[in-house]
Amino acid sequence: MKPPKSNLGDEIRYDVHFVKSHTLQPRWYKIAKVFILIGFLVGYALLFGVSKTLIFLGVFMILAAALHMLYRVKTVKFTQTWMDFVVIHEGGETRMKRIGIFYYSCILLFAIAAVVISQMLG
Repeated sequence: MKPPKSNLGDEIRYDVHFVKSHTLQPRWYKIAKVFILIGFLVGYALLFGVSKTLIFLGVFMILAAALHMLYRVKTVKFTQTWMDFVVIHEGGETRMKRIGIFYYSCILLFAIAAVVISQMLG
């Protein structure tokens, strides 16, 4: 028997719920990274202009979404261990360890790539 098909809205709601509820990053960091990104974007816009900033943001968000989808697929919707994403099943409960070096290395590489691309195209 085939599992019922999910629509895109259900999948997005699933991911939003996961992102809000996961313990892969400390709660303070989940909040702080929004302000870090906004501060970076304001500074980038002041230094290089709005068009380069929008290119940077677009490239970075596309790459970050691709990384999210890679983890989503490889971990079967964040339920299985893959690379630095470790899932622990204990006593009928599922929890995850903090995200590791591969994820953060990718984010840093994506930020560098977005800067280079925005400078070349902007």
